[in-house]
Amino acid sequence: MSHSQLDQLIIMANQIADNNHLDTDAESIEFIATHIKKFWARSMKEELIAYAQEGGDKLNVLATQAIMVLSEQYTSRST
Repeated sequence: MSHSQLDQLIIMANQIADNNHLDTDAESIEFIATHIKKFWARSMKEELIAYAQEGGDKLNVLATQAIMVLSEQYTSRST
């Protein structure tokens, strides 16, 4: 995936996080992770997970946490 495509994924993940604040951060994080899991292509998820695992400095806090939850789901699913 090109750098500009990754930048677009980061923007979209941050927008989802910015627009979906629920009662608690935990609920927001779960909602964001579920949204990305359901609606994003596998390649998009994998690219964003790799970026977050490498530091993900352009992701906001809720987006980062949601991506890490998603990463854990992918890891536990493959074991």
